[in-house]
Amino acid sequence: MRRRIRRHRLPIAVVIAAAAAITLVGTIAAHADRSPGGADGRTGTGWSDTDGGWSQPAAPPSATARPTPPPAPARFVTLPPGADLPTGAQCATWVRARPSAETKRMNLMANSTTGHRIGADIFDDDRADARIAPRVDGAFTGSTKDILRWAACKWGVDESLVFAQAAVESWWQQPALGDYGSDASRCAPGHGLGADGRPGRCPESFGILQDRHPYQKSAWPGVLRSTAMNVDLAYAIWRGCFEGYEGWLNGEERGATYRAGDQWGCVGRWLSGRWRTPDSQDYIAKVQDYRARRIWQDRDFQEP
Repeated sequence: MRRRIRRHRLPIAVVIAAAAAITLVGTIAAHADRSPGGADGRTGTGWSDTDGGWSQPAAPPSATARPTPPPAPARFVTLPPGADLPTGAQCATWVRARPSAETKRMNLMANSTTGHRIGADIFDDDRADARIAPRVDGAFTGSTKDILRWAACKWGVDESLVFAQAAVESWWQQPALGDYGSDASRCAPGHGLGADGRPGRCPESFGILQDRHPYQKSAWPGVLRSTAMNVDLAYAIWRGCFEGYEGWLNGEERGATYRAGDQWGCVGRWLSGRWRTPDSQDYIAKVQDYRARRIWQDRDFQEP
């Protein structure tokens, strides 16, 4: 505390003698308080002065070593069925370590919006309900490419496959609407017959991966409002297929026997809801073509 200096008329010698006496007493008291077992009752860990402060400990505590986080992968690849998948939070950290510029300005609002949890209406297998559904949350924001990479990381699917399939489905445009029909019972809330400019018809599919509302109602409105939610759900469904959780496919029209671990078969299933049928095969071929050409790098694809 700052104190004012007052002038006194005492002789200088008296002042000096008094100051010396005060200093000596203070020094003795200080040593008594700071010694082990002194007035503060502590033994070498610190001491309390008249202002309530503490001395440095006698020996500094040893630092606790923190584990070094794994480096961000250069690219995300397909992980086999049964693999331990990274968390959404870990994938967010990795993707943000190498962020990408925005190339689709129409997605800005949806890219900055997160999603929500889903219900039990999307998967038909108890294993998928237990292991896949609880992970869906759309909890990421970033550029369009970053969102696609985040989902590729989270669900263990090759990022170039994701880039190519999103290009086939929507040209990476989250506002995209598709699969128009005339059955009012299949229209999404706010998108009834004629509401989107086509008299007597309504879109059934929405967003960058064209999630299909009639089969994914608990994902509404997240799949419309959030790019991350849209992609998250799409590749959650892909992972369920890839894990072998969709045995019902063998009870439908098919061109081969459904099995786990067929990443391209699960891409074709997204289009047709069938396994390796001619329509599925044509769709697979188109995604593979876009992937081989890396179409997302073309000048005409960029809309910054």
